[in-house]
Amino acid sequence: MSDIYGEILLDHYRLPRNKGRLEHPTLSVEGVNPLCGDELTLDLEFDGQRLKDIRFSGKGCAISVASASMLTEALKGKTVEEIERWIGVFREFIRTGRAPDGVELGDLLALEGISKLPVRVKCATLPWSALEEAISRYRG
Repeated sequence: MSDIYGEILLDHYRLPRNKGRLEHPTLSVEGVNPLCGDELTLDLEFDGQRLKDIRFSGKGCAISVASASMLTEALKGKTVEEIERWIGVFREFIRTGRAPDGVELGDLLALEGISKLPVRVKCATLPWSALEEAISRYRG
């Protein structure tokens, strides 16, 4: 299984989904991980309480880029409340390396081994931390 997960992670790194900028985002947030040199910007477009579109831009290691790509795929179309739950689920998953019972993580499972690499946890959580800031700003 780890070979499959490794392939999924590399696929998201080499061919990131939703990479680029939105023309008219509702808001944009930046995230930086100085330990690894990761820098990203999330552009979010909301339609009421639903995330209509999300894109990311920037540069970073394979883990941060893949995590951002997976985040955009998993959360596009979700409500603000669903996104807040997903942020908590992801943080628990990345900390423990185990998917919470009853939660289908999809491609995010490719990040399961990160919990064993504490220095890389910041790489994986960078886009999620930026998203958390964006949700906080959106809620105002």
